Amino acid sequence: MKNDDQIKHEGVVQSIEDEQITVIILSKSACAACHAKGVCGLADMQEKLVTVPRKENNSLNVGDKVNVTMHSSSGVKAVFWGYILPFLIVFIVLFTLLLTLENEGIAAMAALGSLIPYYLVLKHLQPQFKKKFSFHLEPFIGE
Repeated sequence: MKNDDQIKHEGVVQSIEDEQITVIILSKSACAACHAKGVCGLADMQEKLVTVPRKENNSLNVGDKVNVTMHSSSGVKAVFWGYILPFLIVFIVLFTLLLTLENEGIAAMAALGSLIPYYLVLKHLQPQFKKKFSFHLEPFIGE
């Protein structure tokens, strides 16, 4: 579901630790009608575990229903980093090597291999991405 600039999904608190709360996102048929499902990634899942930083004043308990929210602009950025940029890297490397090499197999393997350093850099930048693409919890309000 989407309200204003936020994508919301209903979930249930699975566990609470000192610094984080784990929530199970519940799959609902409403995801199929949501116009943000293309950038969400949760529409295709039966269940999805989401880790949310715990705030000091949070009074949630295991089993509580919550709304997990994320800014829709963050969803678009996540799609860019996770899908569009890797595709562009493979595309550019493949066609550059096809123009310079005569062996299509080597060009294809090198293009796919170019994703290894890309994903290693993403793994290295994971703490920054966790801050940038964070989820937030709101108390569940039935509709």
